[in-house]
Amino acid sequence: MTYRPDEQGGYPLETKGRTEETRERILSAACQAIAEIGFEKIRMRMVAERAGVSTALLHYHFDTREKLFTEAMTHSFAHSAVDLERDAANAPAAVILARIVRSLLPTDPELQQDWRLWQELWVRALRDEATRTFAVDLYAQLHQWVAGAVQRGIESSEFTPTDVDELSTLVLALSDGYGIRLMMDDPTVCLDTALTSIWRQISAALGLPPEFPRT
Repeated sequence: MTYRPDEQGGYPLETKGRTEETRERILSAACQAIAEIGFEKIRMRMVAERAGVSTALLHYHFDTREKLFTEAMTHSFAHSAVDLERDAANAPAAVILARIVRSLLPTDPELQQDWRLWQELWVRALRDEATRTFAVDLYAQLHQWVAGAVQRGIESSEFTPTDVDELSTLVLALSDGYGIRLMMDDPTVCLDTALTSIWRQISAALGLPPEFPRT
């Protein structure tokens, strides 16, 4: 389906009612395309074709490649967070934290796609100041996500009190390190090793059993 602007340069009223659906489709297509062929090779036309919209409509929502890239990264992170905390009010704090840890590693095809996006982000952040600032902010959100789960467990007395920021930084650092090696299919590292090693540090700090929880 394609959309054409009206005479005033906008879009018909019936199209505006589907704005969120259209943005969702475009962002999902952008995530797939960037993960598959890399940001530097991406053209807006490619994303439009995957999303089933016109290039004009794509530019209506995202006027530059850079804006599309940052929105795609935010979209990817937001979807993971919402899904994992769907029953946060009822599930044990250790289970929620374990889900987060698992989601920080390339444990399934969808998360492997997310990891390819992160790798693109790292490369661009080294060369572009605006991307670097965005990457630092996104890491701050990840840090807050992990810290929030740890803090809830401490407040509910499920976890032994600890330095929340220090532990959260360690979890992210370990996840990045193991994640890179998993993405490279390093034969000396497997998913179980990564999860066990990361959880060992978490369990020691929070007074939890050393076995990774069933999530």
